[in-house]
Amino acid sequence: MWSHKRFHTLSHFFREKFGSKVIKLALDGGFTCPNRDGTVGEGGCIFCSERGSGDFAGSRENSITKQLTNQISLVAPKWPKASYLAYFQNFSGTYAPVSVLRSLHEEALAFPGVMGIAIATRPDALPPPMIDYLRELNGRTFVWVELGLQTIHPASATFFRRGYDLRCFETAVNSLHRAGIHTVVHTIAGIPGETPDDLFETMQYCGDMGIWGIKIHSLYILEGTDLGEYYTATPFPLLSRDGYIDLVARCLERLPPEMVIHRITGDGPRDSLLAPQWPRDKRSVLNGLDRLLSQRNTYQGRLHGTP
Repeated sequence: MWSHKRFHTLSHFFREKFGSKVIKLALDGGFTCPNRDGTVGEGGCIFCSERGSGDFAGSRENSITKQLTNQISLVAPKWPKASYLAYFQNFSGTYAPVSVLRSLHEEALAFPGVMGIAIATRPDALPPPMIDYLRELNGRTFVWVELGLQTIHPASATFFRRGYDLRCFETAVNSLHRAGIHTVVHTIAGIPGETPDDLFETMQYCGDMGIWGIKIHSLYILEGTDLGEYYTATPFPLLSRDGYIDLVARCLERLPPEMVIHRITGDGPRDSLLAPQWPRDKRSVLNGLDRLLSQRNTYQGRLHGTP
């Protein structure tokens, strides 16, 4: 068990490693994405919002210091003794010269209470000079890098307009691992055309790759995205809350017990969430998962390594 949970939560990892609560503060570093500016594609991934999947991040109109100040003012009353992780969340957080990233990261690390850097990016935005910089940064502070894999299946990746193949992903992960950097992978359940076994294959792949952390959430649809337009014109089945909870429980059984679970549900802004509506109630999803794992007397890693 992990702090009385049946899966290895990020909160448990933070308390074991740092001895305190750590809060991620989502920042906008002013980046764009090679899948938007024409380098790889235009329009981005089909599900991506205008804010580059950083709808809860600070405003790029503000400095990093101002964004941190604003966000800490919201959470400090509840967690006055917490430490903070500067999370460069939206678009591709390594899609800039190293000098630009260094300036942003140093500004964040100079802020009182910030104990590390998290960067969401793409595997095709990690050239060797960037890996070298991240290695150096990782030698001075706690660092993780997030990659939006979503699925290992080519047809689904094409539908999402992901814009890179598994070989590109593997090259990036191996480079990050050689540099000693923690990797986190985003995955999606309920992709049109995928079966539960397809999802479990993605989970098995992530485990086999030695990924440190994983985010799992259901496919949800935001207004103003290309996926929203597609869904409105061509509706397709979406997971129910109970169906999703069942899938997550079965995914957790297959993941290595040491893998850190960063997210098991997610949603978009309430004013733009088109479908489904149940992800709005995150607490019911979390409580439902805890109940199901207990009822089945199962836990993360129970089936890991079995055929």
